[in-house]
Amino acid sequence: MAILPIRIMGDPVLHAPASPVEEITDEIRDLVADMFETMDAAPGVGIAAPQVGVPLRIFTYSYADDEGAPWRGVVINPTLWISPPEPGQPDEDEESEGCLSFPGERFALRRAERALLTGTDLDGGAVRIEVDGWRARILQHEFDHLGGVLYIDRISDGDWKTAQKIARKRGWGRPGQAWTPGVDDLDA
Repeated sequence: MAILPIRIMGDPVLHAPASPVEEITDEIRDLVADMFETMDAAPGVGIAAPQVGVPLRIFTYSYADDEGAPWRGVVINPTLWISPPEPGQPDEDEESEGCLSFPGERFALRRAERALLTGTDLDGGAVRIEVDGWRARILQHEFDHLGGVLYIDRISDGDWKTAQKIARKRGWGRPGQAWTPGVDDLDA
């Protein structure tokens, strides 16, 4: 297993739809193991294959709720259904999220409260995840990555302008930018 470099906003792999996984091979299993190691080292609650430079429809997730119950897995070729998001402005305290591909920053974003995700696991078995709250947010965020969408593409106009200023200041927004957890000194 290896910790992989995480692509930063502007890298083309992050801004294009990912391709379906045709067959679960040892190479795919190794990629997923590396994604878990990278996600844990970052640390993050999810990571999609495009974030590590691989344009495939795969993401991993890991989250422990307030009671410490673990929720961890991988989904290949997912499909997502969500409840309609509540209208209005997002709550800065309750609805802010960050992204390993826009490290060190958080912006408020309204997401659907409930999500249903289906796909397959590493053994080719069916996956069905029905969640709400923070777990639903995680699934929506990672699923967006598979469609070439970063969460900063969905934030308010004012926050988007702020994000663009941050990106320019840090030299992001162009191909080839990445950081490696445990190697590069970034707050993700």
